[in-house]
Amino acid sequence: MIDIMLSTFVQLLTSGYAMWMLMLGTCIGIFFGAVPGLGGRLAIAVTIPFVFGQPVIAGAVFLLSMHAVTGTAGQISSILFGVPGTGDDAATIVDGYPMAKKGEAGVALGASLMASGIGGIIGAVVLAVLIPVIEPIVLKFSPAEFFFLALLGITFVAFVSGSAIFKGLVVGLYGMMLAFVGMDPQTGIARYSDEFLFLWDGMDLITAVLALFAVPEMIHLGVKGGSISAVSKEMAQTGVRAQLKGCAITFRHWWLVLRCSAIGAFIGILPGLGGSAAAWICYGHAVQSSKNPETFGKGDVRGVVAPESATNSKEGGSLLPTLFFGVPGSSGMAILLGAWLILGIQPGPMMLVQELDLVWILIWALVISNIAAVVILLFITRWVAMLTFLRGGILIPVVLIITVLGTLLAKGQWENLVLLGILSVVGYGLLKYDWPRPPFAIGIVLGKIAEESLHKAWALWRWDFFLRPLSLILISLIVITIAYAVYRGFIDNRKRSQPNVSI
Repeated sequence: MIDIMLSTFVQLLTSGYAMWMLMLGTCIGIFFGAVPGLGGRLAIAVTIPFVFGQPVIAGAVFLLSMHAVTGTAGQISSILFGVPGTGDDAATIVDGYPMAKKGEAGVALGASLMASGIGGIIGAVVLAVLIPVIEPIVLKFSPAEFFFLALLGITFVAFVSGSAIFKGLVVGLYGMMLAFVGMDPQTGIARYSDEFLFLWDGMDLITAVLALFAVPEMIHLGVKGGSISAVSKEMAQTGVRAQLKGCAITFRHWWLVLRCSAIGAFIGILPGLGGSAAAWICYGHAVQSSKNPETFGKGDVRGVVAPESATNSKEGGSLLPTLFFGVPGSSGMAILLGAWLILGIQPGPMMLVQELDLVWILIWALVISNIAAVVILLFITRWVAMLTFLRGGILIPVVLIITVLGTLLAKGQWENLVLLGILSVVGYGLLKYDWPRPPFAIGIVLGKIAEESLHKAWALWRWDFFLRPLSLILISLIVITIAYAVYRGFIDNRKRSQPNVSI
């Protein structure tokens, strides 16, 4: 295994054409990730015709590197404008955009880039380590475990709501309610969608997130006046030094990065959960495990580091079922799988025997493309961060146009613009009256997963799915999480009720 690992690394580095395709894929992936609404799925779909006739290694490396770095670039617009590049980047907005408001855009970008790079590398390491033992791990997880994993993520609503737990639960349930819009997975009957065909596929996540975060922030900026950054350009931290500071802060929270990267890779291994679930679950974990959770949502760098680590590490994890079972780990991997089949790659258990060299080349491509993306973006974002000082009158129309384009590009349905307008009113109301918005995204992301998994688990085992060994472990974690949230809320309330006594 070590001989193959080293020989494939040398093979990739010494292959001029393969390295050229890797760097080209990385640059294209950065572009598709940075533009809201595009993302890795569209990048692969658009470039599939260009891989016809390409050598297998060069074509596979090109597609994987392009898909892997879209998450690394997606946080740029999330942090600077509150506009997520893809649905996976929505969790970064919660603390990234407040950091930009405080003039710390450079620090947030540096931390997010470094966390993304480290997460991508750890995801590749997890892929390499689990190659010999992947089959029994994946087969242990069934719809029952998926259901309880989704419930565990939903319980984090209590943590990301701060002191307003009741408000957070209401907003989270509202998000879950919208997750049920569309075709019933059990009966195939349309629910809450009337005759609107565009809703039969469910509520578009990107449209919902843009409406809840991007548009309300631009309305608020227009009402407030000035620029996104509340501090002067001279006082702000946007240059190279600020980005390096953000990189250093990431290493200061190395244990959080490792934990969230491992969680993200694990979620990536399980087909059907996806990057959005990984990002929100890890954000909730960061809040839950923090000694001062009240700082989250107000510009805490840990709220940037945690989801970014998870978003990139899940790519390495999702490669495992995609390569060795032919079961895509995510929707992006499903398109990537189709493109690899065009190149002549046949995913399945025999990859471990007949194509192990190719597997290791893909692992190395994952590592190198993540490092290259971080280096490239560190040079670019120092100037992009200056956009936070533009006057609202110039910036707001541009951001709203990007938001509208992102909504149209996500599904190609003009009806989503109407949905964007309706939900934006709700989003601005939540912002104006200080109701937490992150629980909404958690509800809409995990609600659908929970419902589909519950139907499958009930059909397979009825009530017995509660008694499966892994189910019992996850139920225990859910109970502990809720109990801890209640206990911490009780302690916080008692501290607030105690009068301050000065001596």
